[in-house]
Amino acid sequence: MSARWGESWVDVTLVKAGRTKIRYPAEVVADDGTRITVRAPWAGEGVKDFGFVRFEPGDVFTEHYWRDRWYAVKEVRAGDGALKGWYTDITRPALVSGDELVVEDLDLDLWVSADGALIVRLDEDEFAASGLAERDPGAAEEAERALDALELLARQGRFTALLD
Repeated sequence: MSARWGESWVDVTLVKAGRTKIRYPAEVVADDGTRITVRAPWAGEGVKDFGFVRFEPGDVFTEHYWRDRWYAVKEVRAGDGALKGWYTDITRPALVSGDELVVEDLDLDLWVSADGALIVRLDEDEFAASGLAERDPGAAEEAERALDALELLARQGRFTALLD
C-alpha cells in the first residue's frame, strides 16, 4: 500500500550500504516538520530472536524519525499492546523523497527494554567492518556520538523524553 506524502500512509525505505534493506507501508501518525512518527506492523519475515527480545508477527512498531538527528527510535509492542521496549537504529537524518521516507542505516543499534533495566549496544562489529570511518569519517563520528548519547539517556532513565 503506497500513498502520497501528507496522506495517511507512506512507504518507509531502509537503505544499508547503498541497497534497499527493507521497504514497507506505514501509517503516518504525526509530522511536525522535524520529527515524523509512523506506525506499522512488524515488517520482517517470521520471527527475529535477539535472545533478549523477539520481534514477531503481530508486533506493532511506532517509529520516530528525525530530519535533523542521526537516529530513529522504534517503540515495540506485542500484538496484545504490551510494551517490549525500544529499538534504536543509528541512521543519517531521515529524508522525504516523493512518497517515501528514506533512512540510511549506519549499522549501530541500541535496545532498551520496557523497564529500562536492559540496555544493549548492537552491531558494533558490523559498524567497524562497514568501512564508514574510512569513507566518511564525519558520518562515523556522528553515528558514534548518537549511540553514546542515546545510551547515556537510557542509563539516566530519560530515554522516553525523546518521544515527548
